[in-house]
Amino acid sequence: MITESESSVFGPVLSISNGDAEVVLAKCFGPRIIGYSLAGGENLLGWHPEASVETPLGVWRPYGGHRLWLAPEHMPMSYAPDNNAVEIMTDGELTVTISGRVDAAGMRKEMTVTLAASGTEVTIHHRLTNHGPPRNMAAWSLTIMAPGGEAVIPNEPHAPYGPETLLPVRTMAMWPYTHLADPRFSFSREEIRLRVDAELKDPQKIGVLNKQGWAGYRLGDLFFRKRFDFTAAAVYPDMNSNTEIYVAGNFAEVEILSPLTTAPTGGSVTHTEKWTITR
Repeated sequence: MITESESSVFGPVLSISNGDAEVVLAKCFGPRIIGYSLAGGENLLGWHPEASVETPLGVWRPYGGHRLWLAPEHMPMSYAPDNNAVEIMTDGELTVTISGRVDAAGMRKEMTVTLAASGTEVTIHHRLTNHGPPRNMAAWSLTIMAPGGEAVIPNEPHAPYGPETLLPVRTMAMWPYTHLADPRFSFSREEIRLRVDAELKDPQKIGVLNKQGWAGYRLGDLFFRKRFDFTAAAVYPDMNSNTEIYVAGNFAEVEILSPLTTAPTGGSVTHTEKWTITR
């Protein structure tokens, strides 16, 4: 079921619900998914209305929730403001497409969001269309999470040293401010984890080539998971990273990137994710 309402926090919104889960979309900015929860439950997506970035293209605001960006990251192209109302199309009782205007970087962003008839699975199809000159680019989906949790990237399957394990199985990217001894990081055989800590304001970020096709976020007894396709022959942005996690104070993002593609004028890159919530 799709309903419209007025949120005291987000303004006018559209909600998609099936009795098990609910997805909330902003109408006055974006495209943004600003809510994802079990029916009647806590919103797993974060909200940071006070944040803003001054750019040569105008003031960009993260707002919160889930957004689509242009990769590789560039100032100001990736930060083109998206503060205008979105176009909305519905398809049946469980699918909504939200589209922004062509922004100051020459990009048009679109998300088609479909909630399953039952359960928590949400499919998000992202489309980033280039209205400028040809550009080598990727779709970059960034999900701001509610504070207090821990972002998770799975490791590749562990195997003992031997003739079949002489070559590396993944790459890892670090930024100038990445510090692997930061107490928010933890590493195990199964996972890389980056914990949110409101007292630690310095940003931390890590990127990997993730062949397992999922990343997630633990918050209390809930686990948010996003699944996506891995393309073995592709080249990804950021030293071949398709999965990145970032934290700074209460701010946390789980980020997925599509393969790099040269998009001509009028051409698009796409990326699809499937979300679930489990206990």
